[in-house]
Amino acid sequence: MSNLLSIAKSGLAAAQAGVATTGHNIANEKTPGYSRQLVIQSSLGGQNLTGGGYIGNGTNVDSVKRIFNDFLAAQVVAAQSSTSQLDTYYAQMNKVNNMLADSSVGLAPVIQSFFKGIQDLVNNPGGASSRQAMLSGAEALVSRFQSMDGQLSSMRAGVNNEITGAVTNINAYAKQIAQLNDAIAKAQNGSGQPPNDLLDQRDLLVAELAKQTKVSIVQQAGDYNVFIGNGQPLVVGNSNYDLVTVTSPTDPGRLEVGYVSNGTTYTIPESSLTGGNLGGLFEYRSQSLDPIQNALGRIALGLAATFNAQHKLGQDQNGNLGGDFFSLASPAVTGSTKNTGNAQIGASISNVDALTTSDYRLSYDGTNYKVTRLSDNASMYSGATFPAGTIDGVDFSVTSGTMASGDEFLIRPTVNGASGLNVLIKDVKEIAAATPIRTGAPTTNTGTGAISAGNITSAFDGSAVTTPVTLTYDSAANTLTGFPAGMPVTVTTNGVPTTFPAGTPVTYTAGSVISFGGAEIKISGAPANGDKFTISANTNGDGDNRNMLALGELQTKNVLQGGTASYNSAYSQLVSLVGNKTRELQTNSASEGALLKQMQTAQQSESGVNLDEEATNLLRYQQAYQASGKVMQAVSDMFDVLISLGR
Repeated sequence: MSNLLSIAKSGLAAAQAGVATTGHNIANEKTPGYSRQLVIQSSLGGQNLTGGGYIGNGTNVDSVKRIFNDFLAAQVVAAQSSTSQLDTYYAQMNKVNNMLADSSVGLAPVIQSFFKGIQDLVNNPGGASSRQAMLSGAEALVSRFQSMDGQLSSMRAGVNNEITGAVTNINAYAKQIAQLNDAIAKAQNGSGQPPNDLLDQRDLLVAELAKQTKVSIVQQAGDYNVFIGNGQPLVVGNSNYDLVTVTSPTDPGRLEVGYVSNGTTYTIPESSLTGGNLGGLFEYRSQSLDPIQNALGRIALGLAATFNAQHKLGQDQNGNLGGDFFSLASPAVTGSTKNTGNAQIGASISNVDALTTSDYRLSYDGTNYKVTRLSDNASMYSGATFPAGTIDGVDFSVTSGTMASGDEFLIRPTVNGASGLNVLIKDVKEIAAATPIRTGAPTTNTGTGAISAGNITSAFDGSAVTTPVTLTYDSAANTLTGFPAGMPVTVTTNGVPTTFPAGTPVTYTAGSVISFGGAEIKISGAPANGDKFTISANTNGDGDNRNMLALGELQTKNVLQGGTASYNSAYSQLVSLVGNKTRELQTNSASEGALLKQMQTAQQSESGVNLDEEATNLLRYQQAYQASGKVMQAVSDMFDVLISLGR
């Protein structure tokens, strides 16, 4: 009889455990990270009590098993890390795209307005109001460059803030995982049974950690050992290691991530911290934000340099040659805080056409100097002597001191191009709308020869026309004479230059460019013998708009990026590049998100709570409990029969 009671009792206990577990599943159906649980039973075996066979002893609840697939969980963690990286990159990139694509805050409208002011000045070169309007347009253009650069700098500061937040989250998750490792180990050692809910909490924390950075999990004796980057341990057993934000040794405005071990902080390379929010921030900053800000700076530098070059070929209302109209920002050079030498490095831009959107690292290993282009890690120079030539339009110099072994410098040629752009001309009279030389031909000429209006090159210093020059054509020799004494003359025909020594007659070729002392003219047609042509200083250039016409032509000329882009097209290329990258990230982010959802669905199909299934289990366990109760009642009735027989 007692055996029958123990069998019924074990059935009641098993059914009760099943009802409790099913109820626990139902209650946690919406709990993040929860894995459904299942009661594992086993038979208690039997005894040969009658000699006629074995009679069982009931059931035993061996364990409550967590339905969890390690392989699917690892796939979800990996997909979560990739999705978070793309989502972060896309969100950041979309901010830049919205800024550049907004016609109300972009460059295109102010460039158009600036050159409209130039065209107005072409029509009224001597008018003070037109000159002031042109200066105002220039100031608006400069302000827009500075505003856009300021927004990009704000985004850079925002990245620093988000990196700090990501590091804080990573440290918090690592600490909690280590604590759970300890709690799980104690629970298992005490009962020998897996603490399912603690295991779920730990796996949920790992998934949350993967949203911040890519992680590798190594299981050891029930613990999760978590590694990041190039294998740096974040959690080992019940111990966790902290990450910290550190300032870049070569860029005070740039935060990096450091790893603390035994009280020493080691900087983790950005390239090794892939995946998650942190990986997305680093990739966005290095692959997009830096090149975009550099590209904007390159446009500003190119505009300033080409506009200045043409403006200096003109003459202002004071009779002086034009000066620089815009300021050009110098490259930013910062030495590493770890440098032990005392060298001061300088950099200057010698060719804006050759500039790239990359930054450069200059290093010295004690034997060789090396210049590396950071955008593609290309070695631009390596040698025992300091780089003396021009590298991508930039010249390097040692202004003082010497570099020690291990010293390095970061050179950013164009980063300050937009922020450092300013209008240098403040007086409207200093706008060089005219050309410094005038040409003419007497009405007494009898041939059809005609002389161009003339222009100058950067070699012009005024000496060529200090005294008016009168050229005379000799039809017998087909030559021109009368050029300034002591000045050679260069005649360029179909792009081929021919230089005539000073004082020698110059062979006449119709339509060729004739240059001397920085002055350039063209004589076309068929001059007659003795025909004369004059070149003199422009002593009254108030109504002269020739240089302003040349400045206006810069709007549509391909004067940037090696003669392949105009001001507007260079900016359009930048906008297009950002837009295409944003769309690419949007597509990849959506695709990776769909993959993550598939992985999560597959995991939930195995580990998630199905209410229909749990309702069926609840009914089954309820019926089992009732049946075990019936067994108990039957045993009670049997006892009553035995007692009644004893009376």
